[in-house]
Amino acid sequence: MVQYTLPQAPELKINVSGKDSAKARDKAMEKLIGLIESGEIPPETADGFGPQQFIEVDEPGTLIVGSEDALNQAVQILSGLATLKLKAQDSRAAALEVREKIDILFTDDPISEEDIAEFKDGFKILKTYAQANLKYRAARAQAETAREVLDEALKSPDPDPEDIPEETTKTKSKKR
Repeated sequence: MVQYTLPQAPELKINVSGKDSAKARDKAMEKLIGLIESGEIPPETADGFGPQQFIEVDEPGTLIVGSEDALNQAVQILSGLATLKLKAQDSRAAALEVREKIDILFTDDPISEEDIAEFKDGFKILKTYAQANLKYRAARAQAETAREVLDEALKSPDPDPEDIPEETTKTKSKKR
């Protein structure tokens, strides 16, 4: 099962059986068209939208605290979060530069074909950053649970406040 969302409507989730592939994206596109035709979502949500523009969403798995599988999964989730954060960070500066240049399009100043070519490359950078950032933000929610699983596993049988990371004690005291 794979789940997709749209950059224009990240709250919308479309589930399709199978793994991420061109065929799965086509099925998701059919479902999207069905949602538009049934009136569940406004037609402008998908204006100019194609199957290749879907963003794959990693759904948070259920972690059962105390199990070895949960611990392994928690470590994998946190490792994935680190990778996603790095991808988002690496492309952020370039994306912000491109974003500043976009304002030129809204002025009466003339632009050259070279400028247009730069914009087209810049839009790819913006898209890459936006997708990486969306994936990172989604993974962060899942990683919170993973962090709790690790914190639970790291507790000693006789809890000593000095053994628990300071961040955990702050988080726990906020929940009370």
